[in-house]
Amino acid sequence: MPRDPGESTAPDPGVDEVSSPVPGLTVAAVARRLGVAPATLRTWDRRYGLGPSQHSAGAHRRYSSDDIARLERMRRLVLAGFPPGEAARAAQAGEDAGGPTAPLVEVTARQGGGHVVAIPGGTPNARGLARAAIALDADSCRSIVGETLDRRGVVWTWDHLVVPVLVGIGQKWEQSGRGIDVEHVLSEAIHAEFSERVSRAPSTSPATVLLAAAPGELHVLPMWALAAGLAERQVAMRMMGARTPVDALGQAMRRTGPGAVLVWSQTRETGDPAPLADLPDLRPEPLVLLGGPGWWPVEPPRGERVSDLSEAITMLARAAGA
Repeated sequence: MPRDPGESTAPDPGVDEVSSPVPGLTVAAVARRLGVAPATLRTWDRRYGLGPSQHSAGAHRRYSSDDIARLERMRRLVLAGFPPGEAARAAQAGEDAGGPTAPLVEVTARQGGGHVVAIPGGTPNARGLARAAIALDADSCRSIVGETLDRRGVVWTWDHLVVPVLVGIGQKWEQSGRGIDVEHVLSEAIHAEFSERVSRAPSTSPATVLLAAAPGELHVLPMWALAAGLAERQVAMRMMGARTPVDALGQAMRRTGPGAVLVWSQTRETGDPAPLADLPDLRPEPLVLLGGPGWWPVEPPRGERVSDLSEAITMLARAAGA
């Protein structure tokens, strides 16, 4: 989905950059940059002395550029299959000097050779997420996505973190035939983080929103982003999931009397809007939205199209009375 045009792309102090008088980066910021959990950095500090060297009275210790360079070497060596102790000694000695992090994520995996995932203009968070995904580190993927959701919200996280990394990994797979395992691990981690937030959010809207994938449609991760965005606004919803038959959606509409319904199509194979004519006529009439790039460019018998995540959340929330 296109990014929210109303969302600032300026760096967020405390997320990727530090505007504090104290120089250096915090543990959380470095963890996002490297694509590891903060607990991993604390372990490397405690066991191998790869901790932050900068300290100011009354402030937490921060990582200098030299500290980060050592950690980047450590990360590369661990991913290459070196035991952590040996990797730490080599990182301290300055071996495998890689210089500053580039806009490309370059990681040598333990098996299968090198991988390069291009993320042009990607934030440090995005590069860290790509590193974690390439390492098949689902916990770190969830940690990075979760921390970004806490700081930035769903729309920014989807547009500026999740989509760039998924696109980069998808393009790599198309070019080389490798990386489907990476995409699966990352998608599952993102889905888990979104669905957890949906499950624990309170629902206060007067009406319910139904979210359903078109018949035959298996790609539902964007629907979970939409669900998480609605959860931020405490909108009551029902997720019907992948490959929802039109008659099943119609039955759910009769049972719940929703304020709005969104049907998702990712691929052209599932994008024929004609079956939507069989949806029931209810009073009051719910808002029906067609989301996703798969819908055919014809006039739908029911509903209107929406292509922007922020716009879809706003329209659905309004229809639900939130």
